[in-house]
Formats: sequence, structure tokens, C-alpha cells
Amino acid sequence: MIKKHLLILLLTISLGGVSYSQDPHFSQYYANPLFLNPAFAGTAVCPRLIMNYRNQWPSIAGTYTTYSASYDQHIEGLSGGIGVMFSADKAGEGTLNTNMLSLLYSYKLSVNRFFSIRAALQGTIFQKKLDWEKLTFGDQIDPKYGFIWNTQERQPDELTKYTPDFSAGILAYGESIYGGFAVHHMTEPNEGYFTISKLPAKYTFHLGGIIDLQHRRKRRKITDPTISPNILYVKQKDFEEMNYGLYFTRYPMVGGVWFRQNFYNADAFIVLLGFQTNSFKFGYSYDLTVSKLSNATAGAHEFSVALQFDCKPKKKRIRAINCPSF
Repeated sequence: MIKKHLLILLLTISLGGVSYSQDPHFSQYYANPLFLNPAFAGTAVCPRLIMNYRNQWPSIAGTYTTYSASYDQHIEGLSGGIGVMFSADKAGEGTLNTNMLSLLYSYKLSVNRFFSIRAALQGTIFQKKLDWEKLTFGDQIDPKYGFIWNTQERQPDELTKYTPDFSAGILAYGESIYGGFAVHHMTEPNEGYFTISKLPAKYTFHLGGIIDLQHRRKRRKITDPTISPNILYVKQKDFEEMNYGLYFTRYPMVGGVWFRQNFYNADAFIVLLGFQTNSFKFGYSYDLTVSKLSNATAGAHEFSVALQFDCKPKKKRIRAINCPSF
């Protein structure tokens, strides 16, 4: 109960003055590619449906749960890919709920047969809803009986806010290397209820490669065993984060490990196990907290499911990106 009231208190403090929020977080970065970088829209060429779920700090009931679903495909008549993404984030047992609906377009430029570039734009509508009845305040506390009084705090005029937002990204990829850069919240939308509370721009840089574990003469297939080293950097206002990862693939299984830290202390080890075929992918990951927060919060559990659909052969062959599935 102490942890629960502490979380609600932090939410309450953010209402009264200038505060800065941050984005929901996923650990299976490439299992939610449109969330990572809008330039991933259409990179699988054929239609793709992806669903994600994350439960952070599960030992504190209802603290942070995040859902995400996306659809994308390449359309040659538009010279690129389109995508739609929905995500929902619930904090403090539904005290603060954030829903986001995004439309994405990525333009594809084929530099040569083996190297391509995609540049993307993303438009988003935020819905942020506050459940005022779940908040508690200091003037409600009786020294003997606890929370029994009515609060004198003023309720916001609007408990539900709608805010437009815009993001952009670029992605470059070849047969065995890929990398990209994304800027989310370019306009830094105001999320405040009483005063200005801007959502800071988020900058993401990611780079990785695929190394074959056996000799091949033709184009890489999903059944070929590989390892894939990766690095990912995120900056949002004063917050900075580095992620170092390594995947090992031996069809149909995928294993992975990531280490996440900021520039002052370690945060978590991420262990991942996945299963993939040409049309279906499933992944589970667990964040083992190694910071001073300790693992009393029980880390984080994350699940991902992806469905890859077939499409008619194109007269002009479009190369899909080779990158991790999770």
C-alpha cells in the first residue's frame, strides 16, 4: 500500500506544476518496429500485423501496463510503406491512461540492388485521461483514521485531453547491416492539465548487423543460423540510455540478451526467447533489474506476436530488410 500511495502521490505532484513525462518503454525493440522508428513501415514488404504487451514492475499491482498493435505493408504505387499503430499505456491502476493512434508513411529509395534507404513521417493523436476519483491528497489524511476527509484540491476543467503529435525517421539497410535515426514528438505537445507540461522530443539511434554462422552462396534465408550484435541509444530531455544487445538465431528458435544502462548506473539485463516461422513469430522477454531499485519490483514481462501475410509477387522485386525479429 505504501508503494501504491507513493505512485499516486507522484502522479498528483505532476498536476500542480511544470512536469515532463516520458514515453512508454519496450524491451523487444525490433518486435515493435514502428514504435522504434516509423521508417520501418513497409520493410517486411507483405502485410504484417504485430501485437505487444508489457507489464512493468508486476509486484506493484497495476503500476505500468502497456499494449501496442500495428499493421504495415509496402505499396509499390506509393513508392513506399504505410502503417497504422495503436498503443495504450495505463499507470497507477488506471489513474492515468494514455492512448495513441498513429498513421505512418515511409518513402523507399533503392540506392542499388543491395542497399536501400527509407525516410518516414508519422502523425499521432494522443488521448490522455485522468481518473480523478483514484487520486489521494495530503489534506484527506486523518492522523488516526487515515484517508477519510474530502480534498480541497481543485479538479481540472478537462480530465480528458486530445493532442496532435508528429515524428520522423530514417532507415538505411543492406544485406548484413542496418541502422536508423528517429525523432519522436518533434512539436513537443503540451500534456499539462493546469500548467504547461511538454512531452520532450525523443531521439533514437540504432545500429546492428547480421553475421552468418555457416557459409552460404545465395541470399540469406530464415533457416540460416546467425548472430546479430546491436546497439541502441535513446535521449529524451535529460534522460539518456544505452542498450547493447546480441541475438542468436537457429531456426525456428531465437535467443537474445540485452544490457540497458544510462551514463550513471546500470538498469537491467534483458533475456529473450522467441519462436519464428515464415508466417508467425512469438517472443517473451524478462527485464532483470540490476539498478539500486533492486528486483523487488519483479522487473518486467513482455510478450510479442507477429503475423506475416503472403502477397502477390511483384514485377519489380522489393528487398525486405534483414534485421532481428525481437
